Amino acid sequence: MGDPRYDTFMGHGPRQILHWEHWSCPDAETYLTGIDYYEHPRLCRQRLRELYPQLNLSIPESDAPKPRPRLSLEGESSNAERHTVRWGDGESGTFDHGEIFFHSEQEVFAFSPLAKGDFSDFNVVEAADFSSEETIYRRYRKGLPAEWGDRAPAGSAAAVGFYNTMFMWPLLTFGWELFLACCLDPRFERIMDEFAEINRRVFRAFARLPVNFVICHDDIVMSRGPVCSPAWMHRYIFPRYEEFWGLVRAAGKEVIFMSDGNMDAYADDVMACGARGIISEPYTDYKALARRYDNPFLAGEGDNRVLTRNDPDEIRRMVESMVETGRMSGGYMMCIGNHIPWNVHPEGIKRYLDLSAELACR
Repeated sequence: MGDPRYDTFMGHGPRQILHWEHWSCPDAETYLTGIDYYEHPRLCRQRLRELYPQLNLSIPESDAPKPRPRLSLEGESSNAERHTVRWGDGESGTFDHGEIFFHSEQEVFAFSPLAKGDFSDFNVVEAADFSSEETIYRRYRKGLPAEWGDRAPAGSAAAVGFYNTMFMWPLLTFGWELFLACCLDPRFERIMDEFAEINRRVFRAFARLPVNFVICHDDIVMSRGPVCSPAWMHRYIFPRYEEFWGLVRAAGKEVIFMSDGNMDAYADDVMACGARGIISEPYTDYKALARRYDNPFLAGEGDNRVLTRNDPDEIRRMVESMVETGRMSGGYMMCIGNHIPWNVHPEGIKRYLDLSAELACR
């Protein structure tokens, strides 16, 4: 029997449409199971998996009680210096990225990503040592079953993910303001070339891993569309996607692209670079993509604002619309694209999951 997630990624999913949910709502877990998530996290998650296996959520190893979040409903940080907010059952990271290390454009242009190599002390999400392909390979290989050797089981959804596919590297290294202040300067080309060389190491290592999919994240758009112009993207980003994804596709792996925001402007570029499909947010026109491509992987059409309003009719209309798109592509997954965070109405989440179980069939 095949893996239905593999089948969906490849564009021929089962009759019952699967879910890919970004899940961070402990109160919903308590509501759905009747078991206090903070008192019994393992028992709660085990019961949740019994009730809603489609969420495909992991189960904690320990049932030891968890401390309840310290952050207020208004998002006031327990540590105002770090500018954090509540996230899931705890606290978010900060968005203090390059501002810690870089204070001027001159410092940006003097920086060498290749000379740095080891980003373990940088807040760049992929905070690790990228000084060599072998170092990268060993780090990712040890998280995969040894018995697989150098090839994942055929037909499995085994995957590796990478957050800094290209665009995120300068954004996270220098911070938003300095990145935008410097990115149009000709001197920035050398910096992007060096980040690209780091990622050649990454994708060469991924080509050797026993996985069937590479999930590539880059927030190249926001809710209203692109951050940088098509000309800039076609100079610095898309040619690298084509190159990097070509490395892993030549090794028999498929690429799934992930981005926040509205992907309408750049979806065609991403698909032309070799992606199997796109997971994004509800601002994207998924029906247009389902029509344009042959059974692409698509996820993210659901909207958490609808769940939070908890209007039964509105939630039903949203699910019905998602199912309509799902019937247009065998690669479609039910997904609340802008996340299911801690403050989404638990009853609205239940309505969505139950309606999906009832209606989400091809």
